[in-house]
Amino acid sequence: MENHPLPRLDQATALRRQLAPWCRIGPGEIWEDPSSGHRVGCLRADSAAEVQELCRPAGAATLAIHDPPYNFIAFQRRGAADYAGWLRTVVDNTAAELAAEASLYLWIGADQNNGFAPLPEIMMMMRDSGFRSRSLITMRNQRGYGTQRNWMSVRQELLYYTRGNPVFQPQYTDIPKKVKGYYKQVAGEVRENTARGRAETIRAGNVWVDIQQVFYRMEENVNGCFAQKPLRSIRRIIEASSRSGETVLDFFAHAGTTLLAAEIGGRRCLTMDIDPLFCEITIRRLEHFRRTGRTGWQNSNPFAVELGQIAG
Repeated sequence: MENHPLPRLDQATALRRQLAPWCRIGPGEIWEDPSSGHRVGCLRADSAAEVQELCRPAGAATLAIHDPPYNFIAFQRRGAADYAGWLRTVVDNTAAELAAEASLYLWIGADQNNGFAPLPEIMMMMRDSGFRSRSLITMRNQRGYGTQRNWMSVRQELLYYTRGNPVFQPQYTDIPKKVKGYYKQVAGEVRENTARGRAETIRAGNVWVDIQQVFYRMEENVNGCFAQKPLRSIRRIIEASSRSGETVLDFFAHAGTTLLAAEIGGRRCLTMDIDPLFCEITIRRLEHFRRTGRTGWQNSNPFAVELGQIAG
């Protein structure tokens, strides 16, 4: 069995230098898939000109899913207020490229040791953004972090906004054990709260306990990526808030999950990342899926061939 793990690529300086020659695009450049029209840009989300360059035609997208850097990464460079100001620029750039009726999802962390920043700052910033708040979604991690002196942190926060009256198609999932419980007596028998229905699924709410956190044993795992979102979570968003054939935006590509989810769901994806390495991973993940049907590299990695050549 292959076993080629990578360290966090955003921190592995020497490895980054080794991999740089295999990146097909650099700052300011865009790769376009000839068969689907997907586009991957090595661009800045806070640059209106670069966002416009990626998003052609303007106003075509009906959905944006952003997972901007936050918590420790963001706060090494700026405080919560400055971070919210920066993200407002990203939101404004996004709004300029969305259709009149569109949805926006923002993955935003809440640092429980720092006043839950930047979540409250982002919520306040979004109040006059032109988008209407719709839901605060919580996705539960199976693994958490923390100390013996606090509650284990096992949640990820997702903000859902809309403008106009965009599509929303309810999503259904298997009934998790966590939602089962005694409801009341029915015909003299105490039944679980799902017993009166005949369906084997339940409509998804804004607390997601049924999605597996990505870890190294999963097929979709992309070694080297430090903040990979589960493919199932992005597919759920895309299926709920867009139609087949529509365009989806993602200005923080990272592991390429939104692009892959769009490919599977029959949508066009316009995505970018400021880092050429993550742009290359995004492109390779799409190519890998088309070639093998696999959603990630599990125990291998996107650069296994090149690193084997270097080692040899």
